[in-house]
Amino acid sequence: MPHYEPLFTDAPGLNWSGPGDHWSRAWALETVSGAPARPGPPAIEPAGRAQDQPPTPRDIRLIQASLAVVEPVADRATAHFYALIFLHHPEVRALFPAAMDVQRDRLFRALLLAARSADDPVGLTAYLSRLGAGHRKYGTLTGHYGPVGECLVAALARFCGSRWDAETELAWRRVYALVSRIMIESAEAAAASSPPWWQAEVVSHQRRTPDVAVLTLRPDQAYPYRAGQYATVETPWWPRVWRHFSFATAPRPDGLLTFHVKAVPAGWVSNALVHRAAAGDVLRLGPAAGAMVLDHEREPDTDLLLLGGGTGIAPIGALVEELAERGTRGRPVEVFYGARHSADLYELESLRRLAERHPWLSVRPVVSGRQQVPGAALSGDLPEAVSRYAPWHGYSAYLSGPAAMVRRGVAALQGAGVPAERIRHDLVGDLAAG
Repeated sequence: MPHYEPLFTDAPGLNWSGPGDHWSRAWALETVSGAPARPGPPAIEPAGRAQDQPPTPRDIRLIQASLAVVEPVADRATAHFYALIFLHHPEVRALFPAAMDVQRDRLFRALLLAARSADDPVGLTAYLSRLGAGHRKYGTLTGHYGPVGECLVAALARFCGSRWDAETELAWRRVYALVSRIMIESAEAAAASSPPWWQAEVVSHQRRTPDVAVLTLRPDQAYPYRAGQYATVETPWWPRVWRHFSFATAPRPDGLLTFHVKAVPAGWVSNALVHRAAAGDVLRLGPAAGAMVLDHEREPDTDLLLLGGGTGIAPIGALVEELAERGTRGRPVEVFYGARHSADLYELESLRRLAERHPWLSVRPVVSGRQQVPGAALSGDLPEAVSRYAPWHGYSAYLSGPAAMVRRGVAALQGAGVPAERIRHDLVGDLAAG
């Protein structure tokens, strides 16, 4: 790979996002941030600021009970929630994509996870901290949390029906106060050390199959990440629409970033990146996220089992690169690489070359459809093929690929002797699609 000079050497203004910025103008939407907001849902202030107190066990039970009522009508409830926001606070509309279907799904999943984790403060804080730091790329400001909370309470009150009362409202206000506080503090801490988003120029676009492309990007500033993580990506053709893509290499000395992208049916971002993007185009990246990283301190001698399906082989390849750089201390590394057809195993030769140089690495291709070369790969679905080589006692497993494959793979690995705490994945397939 030739050496590239930085695209931008001094670009402090390019990392600002919000109503009226360059990306909003590209969407051709005029915001009304200077206009007074319309009267919103009435705020009911509990006596003595009781809402500022931590949620109690009863609060958690009330919230979970109310979510059980709302869940069957979640689509209507979240649509009403966003309608309230855009009606009473139209100045924030430019922070959201034109099509809100995926955004509505994300909201309710986040609410469910936060409510179910309310009795796990450590896990909840870690989740919300990542969420708060990541929301900076949308242009979210501290002042947005208050109006959003009022609209959320109003929407829940409408769709909870008879299950909604003053005690349930107080429980929700307490939990939302906790959620917003953690997210705001995380965003403020992240702002001290990193921009809300990065701009990155496409320096290479290679088509590996008719619907898979490998993109290499040059960010405008140093971009920190770990092998196995992923980033959210936004294109200029679909402003405010972000999708997840995993890094395909370990961090490189030249700072370049590589992603494998598969164009999926009706996928706005993926189709744009595969069929439209070219060298010279500029994309936006959110901060790196994901916990599917190697733990060299806690598990220095654990044997490793790596499963990659389709473009899910990208983070698996990055993990192998990191192992090759740091050394494996003689422990074996087993890679299972699955695809529907043998022609879709576009990264197989690169992995085999690595295996030739490193005796600790074993690569097994798996094809679920009809093979073009009989016997060239294992046949069947990836989780089934891995189960044939069971047991896998003493291994730590890493999985990446379509969401359905990851779920089946987790079940297969547990049945093959891998403890749940040693199975790592970032199941973002449902959000990344498109």
